Amino acid sequence: MAIDGQSSVLVISAHSGDFVWRAGGALALYAERGYDVQIVCLSYGERGESQGLWRQDGMTLEAAKDARRAEAEAAAAALGASISFLDLGDYPLRVDDTGLNRIVEAMRAVQPEVLLTHVSSDPYNRDHNAAHEATLLARQVAQAAGHDPATTPIGAPQVLQFEPHQPEQCGFVPNLLLDITSVFDKKRKAMECMGAQSHLLSYYTDLGLRRGVQAVRNGGAKSIVQAEAYQRVFPIVGEVLQ
Repeated sequence: MAIDGQSSVLVISAHSGDFVWRAGGALALYAERGYDVQIVCLSYGERGESQGLWRQDGMTLEAAKDARRAEAEAAAAALGASISFLDLGDYPLRVDDTGLNRIVEAMRAVQPEVLLTHVSSDPYNRDHNAAHEATLLARQVAQAAGHDPATTPIGAPQVLQFEPHQPEQCGFVPNLLLDITSVFDKKRKAMECMGAQSHLLSYYTDLGLRRGVQAVRNGGAKSIVQAEAYQRVFPIVGEVLQ
């Protein structure tokens, strides 16, 4: 739960590793800035996101869940974030009414200034689509004054979609390049916790470098080395054209 008066960020992650690869820099950066950073994992990714584990002799579903939970908890700690798990299953991920209400409860407890989640359309991983839809629907319900009057409705937090594995196939058009150079060592440490998907470490390190080059090219400081890409769901409001 968010601390009274403390700004907060909430991540809705389909699987227990997604937040690390795609938003680890943002989470570390905002934790350093004093935000209450909360992660909700809808599943452990025990079936489809645990390739390394299923190569081990005698692996079971419960053992895979336990391993993935331990990895995610270590990664969250490295980023300075808190984490919880809904254990809704993966491949496929199905968010039923009970699961949706738990996401709503998390949103009302945290009162986030910003929500981070997946893109709306990933043809390679429909679990990500389910997480995106659940996030938007839960945001809608959490805003409703007539839903659970004992809790406080949320405002209108921006929803930022983090970068999918193959953005060109997902219609991902980033409109925010976030400088994570100062915290990349923390993101790297978190990525190294994810042993079940260790093959992704070099990919996301290289992706951060490419986004860093693009950030500089788009007017960012020349000191930027690592960046993460995001796409806003809702318009931003301002008084100047920028």
